[in-house]
Amino acid sequence: MLIVYNVLQILVLIVVGPVLFVKAILTAKYRQRLPLRLGLGLGRQLAACPRVAPRIWIHALSVGEVASSHALVKALRTAFPEVTLFFSTTTEAGAAFANSTLGNQINFFIPYPLDLKPCVNRFLDLVDPDLFLLVETDFWPNFLHGLKQREVPAVLVNGRISRRSFTRYYRWRLFFRPMFNSFAALCMQTREDVKRMVHIGVDAESVKTLGNLKYEAAGLEPVGGEIERADFGIPEQRLVWAAGSTHGVEDEMALRIHKRLLADFPDLLLLLAPRQVARGEVLAGMAEAQGLAVAQRSLGGGGLSASVLLLDTIGELSGAYRLCEVAFVGGSLIPEGGHNPLEPAAFARPVLFGPHMDDFMEVSHDLVRAGGALEVAGEDDLYRRLKNLLGDPSLRRQMGEKSVALLARQQGATSRHVELIRKLLVGAS
Repeated sequence: MLIVYNVLQILVLIVVGPVLFVKAILTAKYRQRLPLRLGLGLGRQLAACPRVAPRIWIHALSVGEVASSHALVKALRTAFPEVTLFFSTTTEAGAAFANSTLGNQINFFIPYPLDLKPCVNRFLDLVDPDLFLLVETDFWPNFLHGLKQREVPAVLVNGRISRRSFTRYYRWRLFFRPMFNSFAALCMQTREDVKRMVHIGVDAESVKTLGNLKYEAAGLEPVGGEIERADFGIPEQRLVWAAGSTHGVEDEMALRIHKRLLADFPDLLLLLAPRQVARGEVLAGMAEAQGLAVAQRSLGGGGLSASVLLLDTIGELSGAYRLCEVAFVGGSLIPEGGHNPLEPAAFARPVLFGPHMDDFMEVSHDLVRAGGALEVAGEDDLYRRLKNLLGDPSLRRQMGEKSVALLARQQGATSRHVELIRKLLVGAS
C-alpha cells in the first residue's frame, strides 16, 4: 500500500504541483515554511549538535497538541537531563507557541518534513533520532515507514481516535493498519480508543491505556506566568464570561448572547477568543454594529471600558480563562470536535460546551459526571445556562470545586509515559 501511496503522490504532484507551487509563493505562511519543510537549512541548524547523548524527537501537530505535551516534555527533561530533545510542529501557530512555552526545555526546534521520501530521508539522516514521540495525531506513512526502516522506535503519546476518524480508518484499514503497526507502542487516552485501534487490526500487545496527559497539562502554570485582571485592564469587581476557541457562527452567537445578557448584567464583559485570530477585525465590526463597545487585545486594548474584549492573539487563552466567572468552550455547538474544557476547569470555573465534543469525549463526559460542566443544546440553552450561573455565585463555586477535584483524581499519566519511554531508550541504546 505504501507503493500505491507514493505513486499517487507523484501523479498528484504532476497534475497540481505547479498550482501548489504558485500558491506557496503567493501565500506568506507557505512561502516561509515550505523551504524549511523541504529540509533547506536543516543541516546548518544541526551542525553544532553533538552525538554524545540519546536523541528524542517529539512532534505535535499544532497549538492544542503542543499544550498537551507540556507536562511530558518537562518530565522528560527532569528524568533524562542528558538527552537531546528535538521538537517539531506542522503549523506556524504551533511552532510559535512551542517556542514561547518550551524554549527552556528543548535543544532544537525543527520543522516537520513534507511526507515525500527524499524529504523524510534527509530529515531522518540529519536528526538521527533514537526515539520518536508523536503527540495525539498527525500520521504520515513515509515518515513512519522511514523510522521503522531505521529501527527507531515510534511511540504515540496521548493518542485518541474520534468516531469520525475511526470510521475513516476502518474503511481504509488495509492502508492504515500497517502504518499503526509500525509504532512500538500506542498509548491511548481511553479504553474506547484502545478498542478502536484493535478493531482496525493493530497488534493488541502494542496498544496501551496510560491516561490522558491533558489532565496534568491543565494543572501547569500558564504560559508567561499567572495572568491577573490588571494585565487585561479588567476591574476586579467586574463580572466576566469567556467564549474560547469559537468557530464561525459561534463567534456571532456569543455576541448575540452577550447583548441579551447585558439586560440583566449591565456591566458584564465578554472575553471572546476566536479560533481564527485573523477574524479579529471582522468580529470587532460585528460587535460595533450591535452597539457593543469592543477592544482588541492584539491592538493593546483592555477591558476597562469595553463590553467585548477580543482575545485575537495566540497562546493567551489558557491562562486568560482565570479571569472569567463562567467559560464556554467553542467548536462544540457546530461539528468541529470541540476544544479542551480542562483549561477553564483547572481554574475552578464552570464550563459549558455543546454536543460536538468528539475530540474530547472522555474529558467532557468526566466533567459533566463530576458536576463541573454542563452540555448545552444550542444558542438559547447557552444563554439560559449563562444567565443562571452568572446570577448564582454559590453554584459557580460548587461546580468549580468539583472540576478541581476531578483533575486531582486523574494525575499520573505523565509518570507512566516516562517509564515506558525509559524502557524504550534502554532498549535502543
